[in-house]
Amino acid sequence: MLEHIHVITDGKRKISETLRYLNGISARRLVDHLKENGPEESLRKLQLEEKAGNYKYSLWEHHSDKFLLTSESMFMQKVNYIHNNPVDEGLAERPEDYKYSSARYWLRKPLLDDEPLEMDIKQIRWYSK
Repeated sequence: MLEHIHVITDGKRKISETLRYLNGISARRLVDHLKENGPEESLRKLQLEEKAGNYKYSLWEHHSDKFLLTSESMFMQKVNYIHNNPVDEGLAERPEDYKYSSARYWLRKPLLDDEPLEMDIKQIRWYSK
């Protein structure tokens, strides 16, 4: 999505740690990119004034929704919601057409040459019905 991300994780770390890590890495990379390549107006939108005229930048709002997934049906409901989100927003015709979606993995389709996601699909325990 253009202004948010969805993540399902295995819970080996606290949710707050996972979010801090993901938010920190993505924010640092984006701010560094804007500092080097512009546009300056985008960087200014993220700028917050600190003491003595120094600046810091804030990319993410700090009120994310968190859900504990306690059943396979709840897990699959969230996966389907995540995969259909770009379609519902008009960004793709099908979930697997959205470049930043894990839908291709779930459908066991070939990955794109410039695949931006990395996933160890062998770690997913598939259930057959």
